[in-house]
Amino acid sequence: MAPAKSSKTSVASETSVALETMWKSYSQNTSDRLKLVDAFLVFIMLSGIVQFAYCVLVTNFPFNAFLAGFASCVGQFVLTASLRAQVNPENRSEFNDVSPERAFADFTLGSIVLHFFVYNFLG
Repeated sequence: MAPAKSSKTSVASETSVALETMWKSYSQNTSDRLKLVDAFLVFIMLSGIVQFAYCVLVTNFPFNAFLAGFASCVGQFVLTASLRAQVNPENRSEFNDVSPERAFADFTLGSIVLHFFVYNFLG
């Protein structure tokens, strides 16, 4: 039994070291612009989780409102992830034709169209 306990401890410490190294690398190597986009992605994800939990635990009475809100979160997450991929300097070779301004314009237009459909779905 003693070896199993030390094995769990070593796995936990290795995981802790790996996460700490990843966080330091992310903090040092990621631009502030991408960190802002990542923070927005986390917010959208948490918003979708809260909406889903509310629907499951409390009520789903206006079900079309839940669907519209959740679809808005998923759609906005996809659009924002696409923006992050296009703006990331490490992906420049994959998006030669797309400038950061063009990527943001596409993101903005896509968001407007998404929320137009979400608003219309509400009724």
